[in-house]
Amino acid sequence: MDNRKVQLKSFFKQYSERFNQALKGEITDSEKTAVCFSDCFIEASPAGVSCGKNDESFRAAIPQGYSFYKSIGITSMEILAISTSILDQFHAMVNVHWKSYFIKKDLTGGSIEFDVIYFIQTKDDKHKIFAYITGDEQAALQKNGLI
Repeated sequence: MDNRKVQLKSFFKQYSERFNQALKGEITDSEKTAVCFSDCFIEASPAGVSCGKNDESFRAAIPQGYSFYKSIGITSMEILAISTSILDQFHAMVNVHWKSYFIKKDLTGGSIEFDVIYFIQTKDDKHKIFAYITGDEQAALQKNGLI
């Protein structure tokens, strides 16, 4: 396997481990998540396209996001598959197939599988997410009775 593909697999493994630590209530360093993103980045979903800035407000939003997922019953996130396409010397497209486990307030559990496509820039062996594409997260959460 290409060395960069191995590095990117490790990058996302660490990313998911931080997410799972936060869901367990373990203190996580927002900086370790923020450093995964470029100075500015783009999110695309059925709701539209938005631009984010990797600044103090983004760092403040990271633990709030973890708290939201925990509050609706998400208990863990698992990477089921990673498919990486090396685009050029500096860029890659990584499709991560996630499985999110939950327990609802009525104590019934379940899971939701979904894909996120990430665009990564690699410079000096440092990987940064500069764009990502998600599905309709709100619809999936509603369908499963989480919101």
